[in-house]
Amino acid sequence: MLHRRPFLLAAPALILAGRASAQGATPAWPQRPVRIIVPFGLGGSADVAARFLGEPLAAAFGQPFVIENRPGAGATIGTDQVVKSPPDGQTLLLMSNTHTANETLLPNRPYVLMRDLAPVAAINVAYHALVVHPSIPATTVPELIALLKANPGRYDYASSGPGTPYHIAGEVFRAMADVQMQHIPFRGSNEARTAVISGQVPIMFDAIPTMREQIAAGRVRGLATSGPQRNPLLPELPAVAETLPGYEASIWLGLMAPAGTPRPIVERLNAEVNRILERPETRERQATAGAQPLPMSVEEFGTFLTRDIERQREWIRMARITAG
Repeated sequence: MLHRRPFLLAAPALILAGRASAQGATPAWPQRPVRIIVPFGLGGSADVAARFLGEPLAAAFGQPFVIENRPGAGATIGTDQVVKSPPDGQTLLLMSNTHTANETLLPNRPYVLMRDLAPVAAINVAYHALVVHPSIPATTVPELIALLKANPGRYDYASSGPGTPYHIAGEVFRAMADVQMQHIPFRGSNEARTAVISGQVPIMFDAIPTMREQIAAGRVRGLATSGPQRNPLLPELPAVAETLPGYEASIWLGLMAPAGTPRPIVERLNAEVNRILERPETRERQATAGAQPLPMSVEEFGTFLTRDIERQREWIRMARITAG
């Protein structure tokens, strides 16, 4: 409702608003619920991170932050939806290094990451667990490599989809170990995980917190983790790098917006995400989930993205990775 007030009271406010506009002040935002598009399936790391951020962002900005999962086509379906959205700050993308890999892996994607989307904020980074179905006669990484070498092409590995960090982790492992195994992509981590637990596909790289529960229940056997050192959530497992020096595979997450989104909105979102990441309770919760917060400025995140596109390109060429 509009309230009538004497012009003499309104005029100073109008003058101040005009001055603020001339100085590039933050637009009136958000004016309605903000959508965070997650181009991945329910229950994965990106989905969890989006839902974790949604509540404190809503409290900070006074509007709901609604999470919408739009998986498929190597994350391009949901991403393209964000690219085609108005650049008004009302639609955001929860993205990962799937997107930087796709810059090389999917040359026919309907967008260019750093042209059609604007960096907003980095969120976190985490490592993977290498697991096998209990029927696989391997209890260590050297034993798995020996098994794969003795049976070239017999064993497959699952991932949450082409170009995802779990796909890249498997292909870099295959290349560095010099073994043959076929990539079996699924629509999301849940489907891939179910396939491994059921024995349909015997090998997988997946999120450490999720797989820690499956390892404890005996549904899968943990062989190693993918960071440069042993992981505190699974300290009994060696790092893959202890067998394959230099091996490292991670998943990191961030927020982007359609290109052209007003800079004041981007800066406000970046500042608030960083405040959330710096809270002690956030750091404790991230550690429990096997992740480390990645607070960055907008410029730092842009540089990080550009460098990761180049790093993913090198890995993809080295491992001769394809989208299949």
